[in-house]
Formats: sequence, structure tokens, C-alpha cells
Amino acid sequence: MFTESAALRRVKPSATLAADAKARDLKAAGRDVISLAAGEPDFDTPENIKEAAIRAIREGKTKYTNVDGIPELKEAVCAKFKRENGLSYKPSQVNVSPGGKPVIYNAMVASLNPGDEVVIPAPYWVSYPDMVLLAGGEPVPVLTTAADGFKLRPEALEAAITPRTRWLILNSPSNPSGAAYTKAELRAVADVLLRHPQVWVLTDDMYEHLIFGDFEYWTIAQVEPALYERTLTMNGVSKAYAMTGWRIGYAAGPEPLIGAMRKVMSQSTSNPASISQWAAVEALNGTQDFIKPNAKLFEGRRDLVVSMLNQAPGIACPTPEGAFYVYPSCEGLLGRTGPSGKRIETDADFCSELLEAEGVAVVHGSAFGLSPFFRISYATANSVLEDACQRIQRFCAGLR
Repeated sequence: MFTESAALRRVKPSATLAADAKARDLKAAGRDVISLAAGEPDFDTPENIKEAAIRAIREGKTKYTNVDGIPELKEAVCAKFKRENGLSYKPSQVNVSPGGKPVIYNAMVASLNPGDEVVIPAPYWVSYPDMVLLAGGEPVPVLTTAADGFKLRPEALEAAITPRTRWLILNSPSNPSGAAYTKAELRAVADVLLRHPQVWVLTDDMYEHLIFGDFEYWTIAQVEPALYERTLTMNGVSKAYAMTGWRIGYAAGPEPLIGAMRKVMSQSTSNPASISQWAAVEALNGTQDFIKPNAKLFEGRRDLVVSMLNQAPGIACPTPEGAFYVYPSCEGLLGRTGPSGKRIETDADFCSELLEAEGVAVVHGSAFGLSPFFRISYATANSVLEDACQRIQRFCAGLR
């Protein structure tokens, strides 16, 4: 009889993937379902990037590559960090992995010992705590509030740090809340970290280019150069370049850490797909003209969703600074009764009843470590978002 390992029993499957899979199953069964669960741009990969991949295939660039990335892509990553973030890295400080998730997981496996702690502001991306657990560490969630914009307060960070703390994971703009840290807010976090030299920072900047209005983006090693030697700055091509399926994430940091991550990859995934790497070279080095117009489209979708959700009885939806998510509160609906006759006690109950009654799939806030909220991805057409929000309004209005 098969028995799961003790390490695997510590974790649970991704709630976002589970919600999207359930929506797909219901659609396959003939239900009229709108899924706002998955975090994936609906734009197609730009033509110049696709052509670069086709060219790589025709030129026979289909063999194994260096474990953590071809030299051309590492050079492109270095150029990107210098051009956009003012950070200077050498190719030997760069890791390229088959997606952003392996970057984080490999860093945790390479650095954590049993009992080491990782501070994670909540709400958090669902995979952060479980990757820490799989690597043998202990996630330490630190709750934020809607009143603080779902951002980590420096005094809360200070209180969470212990002698066992090894990492802080910082995500800006955030999945699931869309919250993005200003330079001053990062400065306050950095001041705390300077007092605790044993704590490293993994900054997940995957949504860097999806910021709205006049918000100015900063990453923490840029704000505080003294943290450069203990910061892993992570990014990727999935979101800004609509390349989720190409599976390329990258990071830069101190050479000993990058070498340790390479060692993990050498005995696990080995190199990312060669074709995807050449496509990513073009993504980073080629035209960037489509990025701001795409972000503007997302900004319009954000405004539509925030406005319509705030018209739903019992829903309170803050306006995020970036990414393509909103994280509304359903606290005003707890204790009400749904169409099935079930009493809504939690955000998970709310999401389950919403899916059954109106065919709208969203992800419950408890999966992200902060209740009672739910996450909506607005990475889809305005017409779909309007339909979904009208269904949510109708559902909320009908609760007894």
C-alpha cells in the first residue's frame, strides 16, 4: 500500500488550482460557470517572442542547456535588473528555473534546516507556506489588515523575528491582494531587517509591471543597498509577457545561494526548456511597448470590478495598486443563509455557495491565510467580469 511521506503530509494541494479545476469540471458537465480563480493573463504571448521560439527550434536549439540557464538569458536578466531596477548583477549571480515557483522552492531547499522559520505576511500566495514546509522549515504568518492596505507593518515584522528566523518572503504587488509597497514602506521594512542580520529576504516581484496610475515601483535591494548581499530578487516572464505556459522564472542574489540552488536543480528538474529560454531572451531584450498598454487594460478591469463589487450588499472591496487581483471582504454576509439553506459561517462557505448558486468560481481567503475575504482574478474580458459581478450582486442580495 502506498503511503505518503511525512514531508508531503505536512502540506495541502494548491487551493487556487483546486478551485479552477472544479470550475473546469462543472463546465465539462454542462454548467454555466465563470472561473475567476486562476491567475493567468488572457492576452496571447507577443508575436516577437513566439517567433524567437520558432527560430530557436529551426536552428536546432533543442538540447540540454546549463542547469540554471543559458548564458544569453542570464545576460538578459542582468540587463533587465540594471535597466529597470538599478541593480548590478553578474551572470554567476543569476538563476533561471522552470517557473517562478521552482525559484522559491529551490531557495528554500538550499537554505533551510529543520525548525528554521520563514516570515510570510498574510494574505500570502497559497504556495509560500507549503514550500517552506516541504523544505523542512516553519512558516510564520504575520497578519495584515485591510486598513493597512494588506501590507506588513514594521512593528509586526519586528515582533515575528526570532533567532530561528531565516527568511522574509515579500511579494509586491501581492497575490492575492494586489497591494504594492511604496519606497517609504519598503524603507521601514528594511530598517527592521538591518537590525537582524540573520534574516534574508526573498522578494517576489512577479507582478512588477502590473502597477496602476502613478504608482512608482521599487524593490527592496534597490531601496536599501545594505540588504543586497542577503536578498534574492525574483521575477519571471509569466505575467507581464503573457508566458505562463512557457515556465520561466529567474532570480539574482549572492553567488553562494545561487550555487546552492543550482545544486538542487542538478538533482531535480535540471534545466528549463531550451526553447522557452530563447523565447525569454527575446521577451527581456526585445520591445517592451506592449507592457504599459496591457497594464492600462488591467487597470480598467480593476476599476470595473472594484466598483461593481462595492455595489454588492455585504461586500467591501479595497482598490489595489497592482497585479490583477482584488481581495474583498465578505464579513458582512457571515451568518446569512444561502439558496441551499446552508448558513454561511466562513469565506469558504461563501465561495462554495456562490459557485453552486451562480456558477462563479473564486478562491476563499482562508487559503491565503486571512479571513473572511475571497480572491478574484480579473484577468479576463470586461464582458465576462460584468456578468460575474452581476451574478455576485444577485447572490448577495438574495441571501437571507
